[in-house]
Amino acid sequence: MAEQVGRGLAERGATIVCGGLGGVMAAACKGAKSAGGTTIGILPGSDPEDANEWVDIPICTGAGYARNVIVVKSSRAAVAVGGAFGTLSEIAHALGDGIPVIGLETWTMSRQGSEDRTIVRAQSPADAVDKAMAAAESRLSDVR
Repeated sequence: MAEQVGRGLAERGATIVCGGLGGVMAAACKGAKSAGGTTIGILPGSDPEDANEWVDIPICTGAGYARNVIVVKSSRAAVAVGGAFGTLSEIAHALGDGIPVIGLETWTMSRQGSEDRTIVRAQSPADAVDKAMAAAESRLSDVR
């Protein structure tokens, strides 16, 4: 799914910003590169060689999970695909800063026993791309 999202975003002209390592991050970068896209990896450590092979621009932070703030702040919209606690951290930072989050088989949230629908649910990778691009364009037009 992440590879399809990365490809779809790149096909629509988006630059992929992610944590730059393996798993979902590598899959998104691989997908973006297959469509001729540009990828940026915000790395937790100090060695650019830690980046997955599809990262064009590795940015070393030495900040561990704190880099998640940089990943989110560098984005007009975030797509969460699956994920563990690092993804949850990125979701929280994005939502806290008003950055739209599109969720594809990722975390759910509740408040006072009721589902919180702040994460926009996508039904497929193509749906996630459509929703992310619409959210990013909406944020961009608000700035203009």
